[in-house]
Amino acid sequence: MEKYLKKQFAIFALPTILAFALAFGIPFLTGLYLSFCEFTTVTNAKFVGLDNYRQVFSDPNFINAFWFTVKVMLVSVLTVNIFAFLLALLLTQKLKGTNLFRTVFFMPNLIGGIVLGYIWQSIINGILVNFDMTMLMDSSYGFWGLIMVVNWQYIGYIMIIYIAGLQNVSTSVLEAADIDGATSLQKVFRIKLPLIMTSITIALFLTIANSFKMFDQNLALTNGGPGNQTSMLALDIYNTFYDTIGFEGVGQAKATIFFIVVAAIAVVQVFITRRKEVEN
Repeated sequence: MEKYLKKQFAIFALPTILAFALAFGIPFLTGLYLSFCEFTTVTNAKFVGLDNYRQVFSDPNFINAFWFTVKVMLVSVLTVNIFAFLLALLLTQKLKGTNLFRTVFFMPNLIGGIVLGYIWQSIINGILVNFDMTMLMDSSYGFWGLIMVVNWQYIGYIMIIYIAGLQNVSTSVLEAADIDGATSLQKVFRIKLPLIMTSITIALFLTIANSFKMFDQNLALTNGGPGNQTSMLALDIYNTFYDTIGFEGVGQAKATIFFIVVAAIAVVQVFITRRKEVEN
């Protein structure tokens, strides 16, 4: 049976491998090459070496976007995971209507980022205008506006991952802890958290990656204003590539750096958290 499966593997895997190569592999390698070129279309690319990368690291907008993205990522990852875990703890108790609450909390994740951005832009600016202020007048309001949007969109989604992990914790282990006189907090920090490290690994990976890649919400909520102070990396790359004539190569270099940074952080995070996983 094993030999038969090995023979059939190539047949079933080939369509997926071809689709991956066409949709991701070839475009990625082409983009990597173009990051070292000056071009307006793929056919007139001219190799310029590291000039594009030198311009990237001397671009104050890129540096500002990078650190702003890091700040948004750190705060949103912390808040989303804490609130999602607390909700998961609450909704895994024997309470009435837990399925309804799970659905309600998950629903914002089904709304597109552009729609969410415009909805929250109207809400936040509608409140701030009473104090003669808008998000485009002070970047700190734009920052916290983005944090609110990310939390509202992703808490319910990450909550579902934590609920799945908590429901998989062995009841016999919890019963043994009750017999030993463990308090509720001790059961959470000494038993539940270590046993759901797989869920934590997945949740952290998703929140870190999604925070870095945020584009729709940033575009709709502040569009980088005021003065590009709330522009995140994805929006800065878009503006460089499409709104600045002759800077397509620089935009592609920014995209390459963006990919390397996100991939490196995600790999390190997964490596660290997976080492802490234990069998349930």
